[in-house]
Amino acid sequence: MEILELIQSNLLTPIVLFFIFGIIVARIKSDLKIPDAISQFLPIYLLAAIGLHGGIEMRNTGFVIMFVPMLVAIALSLLITLYSYQILRRLGKFNIFDSYALASTYGAVGAVTFSVGLSFLKNQGVESEGYLAAILAVLEPVAFILAIFLTNVAVSKQIQAKKNSVTTNDPLEEEMGRIEIESGKTKLSKVLHESITGKAIVILLGSIVIGYIIGKEGFSSIKIVFDDLFTGAIVIFLIEMGIIAGQRLDDIKKVGVFLVAFSIIIPTINGLIGVFVSTLLGLSIGGAVMFGLLLASASFIAAPAVLRHAIPQAKPSLYITSALGITFPYNIIVLLPIMFVVSSMLHNVDGSIDLFNYLRTELI
Repeated sequence: MEILELIQSNLLTPIVLFFIFGIIVARIKSDLKIPDAISQFLPIYLLAAIGLHGGIEMRNTGFVIMFVPMLVAIALSLLITLYSYQILRRLGKFNIFDSYALASTYGAVGAVTFSVGLSFLKNQGVESEGYLAAILAVLEPVAFILAIFLTNVAVSKQIQAKKNSVTTNDPLEEEMGRIEIESGKTKLSKVLHESITGKAIVILLGSIVIGYIIGKEGFSSIKIVFDDLFTGAIVIFLIEMGIIAGQRLDDIKKVGVFLVAFSIIIPTINGLIGVFVSTLLGLSIGGAVMFGLLLASASFIAAPAVLRHAIPQAKPSLYITSALGITFPYNIIVLLPIMFVVSSMLHNVDGSIDLFNYLRTELI
């Protein structure tokens, strides 16, 4: 009942209500639209705010404390990408390109979802480890790089198989066949460059560095902009996210029942694993929720920018619709409250036996 009550109360928060409002606006075909200038500004603002807080927290706690959680997060992100591919390829029967594109989308992280998670915790009166923003920045390109590498390996195998099966003696025909397949290959260096130099990562990393340099005292002069106005900016941004999600509701019918189920079940599993693992690592209630949200979220801003060049054969309608139209609403409305309740239980909030503290003590 506690989870249901928390989901119900979460539905009545300004953030979720404005997101639902955006969906309604799209469905009634209103001409309401967030101006392009504001639409481009808000993601930059949100990432800058997250990065500044992350940099300040890194300065206070030190890099050593965040090193192990970061390594674990990277390992889990890679694992999620790998097993998501197997599920999509073997059970979902998607082709290689769509499978890797979707797998990398769910192995990557959603910065917007992360922002909503921070606001959710603020409403609950709970804080989280600020250095998780640095982990957010590191995780963004990891899944894409792995997926592109494995896609290139698969394409190389196709090239080799085609070479071995060539029966024609026409050199021109052989060369045309080779070019046709190799056109699907993407250089990892290009993917890495696009991922790291993309505006989302640049502003996030830059803000982390600045936050680390200025510290808490330096931040006080800009606190009114990057702290007090944070929730209001999310609300406006989620109107646009709601409008986009509402416009894609019809596409949900096209992606199929399997992908709809995948877009809900897999983030739930990933998120709960993240909560359990991060609790074992010693993160706070809020930190465990945010760590779980990193693993549960799917990228719908960076993913299209990277994948349209890296895996052009993949259908954008699949990875954008599943991530933005299904997973994002589910995460912010349902999964966040679930992870919060689970994290609270694991952290002995209700007075029960703190199993994870016991395990950590025994293991150490």
